[in-house]
Amino acid sequence: MENKEEMLKIERSIGYILRVGVIVSAAIILIGMLLLIFLPSSGPVPNSLSLIFQGLLRLNGEAFIMLGLFCLILTPVLRVVVSIFAFAKEKDYLYVAITIIVLVILIIGMSFGLVEK
Repeated sequence: MENKEEMLKIERSIGYILRVGVIVSAAIILIGMLLLIFLPSSGPVPNSLSLIFQGLLRLNGEAFIMLGLFCLILTPVLRVVVSIFAFAKEKDYLYVAITIIVLVILIIGMSFGLVEK
């Protein structure tokens, strides 16, 4: 019985993480859209983390939108990380290993997307 309660707690935590991630991402994107309306920017769209953070300091709306999209992409990745701990708590080491492999694949895939051309 205790194990079921713990798993329900973990599932609720995962749901909370996903909800908060989507809400925070949407809020950041909304801020970026408002900035674009009131402070139109010119220049290239920031396409790397360093350019995004530089754009945030200049209140570049496109940088805020890109940050919001980046947060939205990271939300399910965070869910995978939490799942690793959930499976470890259950002592289900096969699923821990599988989930770690999934996390590594996600990180590799995102790393290829961050490579500047």
